[in-house]
Amino acid sequence: MLSAQTLHVTINRPCDEVYAFLSQPENFPLWAKGLANSLRREDEDWVADTPQGRIHIRFSAPNAFGVLDHWVTLPDGGVVYVPLRALANRRGTEVIFTLFRQPDMDDALFARDAGLVNADLQALKHYLESS
Repeated sequence: MLSAQTLHVTINRPCDEVYAFLSQPENFPLWAKGLANSLRREDEDWVADTPQGRIHIRFSAPNAFGVLDHWVTLPDGGVVYVPLRALANRRGTEVIFTLFRQPDMDDALFARDAGLVNADLQALKHYLESS
């Protein structure tokens, strides 16, 4: 098993609005810095250019359960599962991201990734609460 860290942010917007925004892959560059300039659709796939090389991303189909999971295929063919959820919290939303520590990650790299995810979640909060 991989160790994991669950990160979350509370957003003062209705869950259906947050989910609608997050369920559109083309919105990810508006808040997810790692995809900021390169996420694009190519035929049926979503691809992005990263410092590690070109990645492919498969997103969950729209659903009524707040599931926004995605699977990232790395340049070496490895696949990273990224669980992401939007949960109603009265008139607001909890966005929950589970970060799995990959086998080749040392403590410093895992902490760095958690910091990047937290920064992205804060950017998401700021974007949605100010639009």
